[in-house]
Amino acid sequence: MKMCSKCGSLMMPKKVDGKSLFACSCGHIDHGSTKVSQKQESKKEEIVVIEKHVETLPICEDECPKCGNKGAYYDIRQTRAADEPPTKFMRCTKCNHSWRDYD
Repeated sequence: MKMCSKCGSLMMPKKVDGKSLFACSCGHIDHGSTKVSQKQESKKEEIVVIEKHVETLPICEDECPKCGNKGAYYDIRQTRAADEPPTKFMRCTKCNHSWRDYD
């Protein structure tokens, strides 16, 4: 990516007389660099997701249908149209069973 020295806009690659140069929309052409890179390689970084024992969700008092525990983590998401109520996703604090609560 190269910026125009005249107006500060982004310069685009352009072929002029068989040479690859950078040209700006204001008409300025950069003759200094003739090399246009096609694609830069990006380093792939491994992202580790820790989900098993880390719970940052709030807890409510709702009974688990599987084990009968009275505590559940919950998360509210808008899964349907905006004019309909959101869906409450529940997860038991004891057995990790998940269920939905439609309001």
